[in-house]
Amino acid sequence: MATITSDDNSIHNDLTQHPLSIVKYYAEWCGSCKLFAPKYKRLSNEERFQNIAFLDVNAETNPDARKLGNVNNLPSFAIFKNGILVATIASSKEEAVIELIEQLQNN
Repeated sequence: MATITSDDNSIHNDLTQHPLSIVKYYAEWCGSCKLFAPKYKRLSNEERFQNIAFLDVNAETNPDARKLGNVNNLPSFAIFKNGILVATIASSKEEAVIELIEQLQNN
């Protein structure tokens, strides 16, 4: 599944529409965020994660969506189940993000 760009106006609808979601919070100035972007896109296309929606949120321009994910550092990732925050991680390590996604699948 392709990544979905979300913002303050659409985040609640996006999370409701997709029962299992991971949100990547980034900023344009964040070098680690830019380096992780192709990995995130690749993960979103992996068959084992086909039941999960991968959302992208610019944390700088979407303060409400950022607050929803308890974002303090970038890049940050938050998993949601039925629109409810399950867990977050601030990391640029692919293994850590995969563990977070697997946690969502196993909940």
